[in-house]
Amino acid sequence: MGIDEEVFYDAGKLAIVPMGFCFPGLDTKGGDLPPRTECRKAWHDLLFAAMPQIELVLVIGQYAQAYHLGPSRQKSLTETVSNWRQHFDKREGGKPAVLPLPHPSWRNNAWLRKNPWFETDLLPVLRDEVRRLTRTP
Repeated sequence: MGIDEEVFYDAGKLAIVPMGFCFPGLDTKGGDLPPRTECRKAWHDLLFAAMPQIELVLVIGQYAQAYHLGPSRQKSLTETVSNWRQHFDKREGGKPAVLPLPHPSWRNNAWLRKNPWFETDLLPVLRDEVRRLTRTP
């Protein structure tokens, strides 16, 4: 996002809202299971409702994309992220801009190498928007 720790940890400028607030457990390979639906239902929407000032939502990973983008999400994470402008530029009815992103994990290094447009096209827009939104007036 191109921000320092001070901005990252400033609750007045940035919020990290997971799809669920409970650990979903591990699959047989040691990876996290999908977010638990009952946890999302209990907390997720309430938090967004309590923060109407939100101007940008970074939907990170397939589960967040499925929830926040609904039927406008494409068939794969790569298709969804590569069509980021469709979601980012769509600010209807006072809703925040949405920017779909892959999960920032070492497991995605191969994905990043296969999709250089992510770094050249999407990341500069993300950094500019985050800088604009977190700037101190």
